[in-house]
Amino acid sequence: MDKLQELTQRLYDEGLAKGKEEGEALLRKAGAEAEAIVKKAQEEAEAILAKARKEAEDYKVKVEGDVKMAAQQSLQTTRADIENLVVTRTVDATVEKALSNEEYLKGIITAVAQKFSAEEPADLSLVLPESLKKGLEPFVKNELGKLLGKGVEASFSKKVAGGFKIGPKDGGYFLSMTDDTFKELIGSYLRPVTKKLLFG
Repeated sequence: MDKLQELTQRLYDEGLAKGKEEGEALLRKAGAEAEAIVKKAQEEAEAILAKARKEAEDYKVKVEGDVKMAAQQSLQTTRADIENLVVTRTVDATVEKALSNEEYLKGIITAVAQKFSAEEPADLSLVLPESLKKGLEPFVKNELGKLLGKGVEASFSKKVAGGFKIGPKDGGYFLSMTDDTFKELIGSYLRPVTKKLLFG
C-alpha cells in the first residue's frame, strides 16, 4: 500500500511539476507575444506620429508659403492700384481738358492733317466729338479744306469723347488721336517714372 501511495504521489508530483513547467512555458510565451505585440503597437504608433508630424510640418511650410505669396501679390496689386490712381488722375483730367478745347484741337487737327496730306494725296475723313460739333464743323468746312487744298469730310460721334480720328476718305482705315489713345500713350510713359517715385 505504501508503494502504491508512493507511486501515486510520485506520479502526482511529476504531473504537477510538468504541468507547472508547461504553464510557466506558456506564460513565458504569452508574455513574449504580448511584449512583441506591445512593441509593434508602439512602433506603429511612433510611425503614425512621425508621419503626422511630417504632414503637419509640410502643411505649415505650404501655408506659410501661400500666405507669403498672397501677401506679395496683395502688395504688388496695391502698388499697381496706387500707381494707376496717380497716373490716371494726373493724365485723364489733363488730356480730357486739352482734347475738349476747340482751339487746341484745331491746332492738332491742322498739324496732323497737313502731315497726312503730304504723305497721302487723297481727300481726308475726320471723326470728331459730337459735343464739339458746333465749334468744329465750321472750321472743317471753311478753313481746313482751304488750308490743305483738298476735300475734308467730317462726321461727329458720341463714341469719341475727345480728340479725333483721321484717315483717307476711301482708305478704309483711321489713325486714332482720341483722348483714350493719348491717355494710354502718356500713361505708358508715366508709369515707370511714377513707380520709381512712389516705391523707389
